[in-house]
Amino acid sequence: MIGLNGVMVKEPSLRKKIMNRKENNKWKYQGDTRYEKVYEKMQLLGIQDITTDRQHKNGTIIWRLPIKNNWPQVNAATYIEVGSFDSGYVRNQNSGYSNYQLNKRKPEEFFYKDYKITWNDDNTDYTQEWTGKYRKFITRTCELIPIEIDRLEYLISYCLKNYYIKRANEVVSGDYVPKWKHEHDMETIERVTRDEGALQNLSVTVNGERYKII
Repeated sequence: MIGLNGVMVKEPSLRKKIMNRKENNKWKYQGDTRYEKVYEKMQLLGIQDITTDRQHKNGTIIWRLPIKNNWPQVNAATYIEVGSFDSGYVRNQNSGYSNYQLNKRKPEEFFYKDYKITWNDDNTDYTQEWTGKYRKFITRTCELIPIEIDRLEYLISYCLKNYYIKRANEVVSGDYVPKWKHEHDMETIERVTRDEGALQNLSVTVNGERYKII
């Protein structure tokens, strides 16, 4: 590749280009206090922004967490990825058969006309007549988050609560440590430490002289 003043320079490798692009994703969080605070939390939690250029143009942001999801199986576990979308949704990208929404749910009411059904004498056909009333159905829908920074703040709080705190006894490799085993291991470490301290202070008295056992 020809550089300035016609000097031949080595073209960066594709891997280096990709790494630089990933590092440069930092610029998206600069220049605004709320975005900078989100980025600071990302750094503390070890979250990577792996958004591609195409996703960025579509208003999408994808994060990769340093926690494995054991999906589709333990020996093929991948790091959890979550995303913010211009449509107002926030989603988990790879912890199930399909992506699923992480938005809060809210009740939503639907009304349908109530009909009276009348069958004919041989029950082969029927007629419907509106009773003048409506039937109410309540379902749960996603509460959309239209503003991007609001989505990112919500998403990082969701991850902290559901992936970090709730799975705090999961090691970095993604292997789950049952609560009873975690508590047992902690008690064992505490007991061994206590016993070692007692051994270090162990001594005997011979002919009125105290000797420390090494």
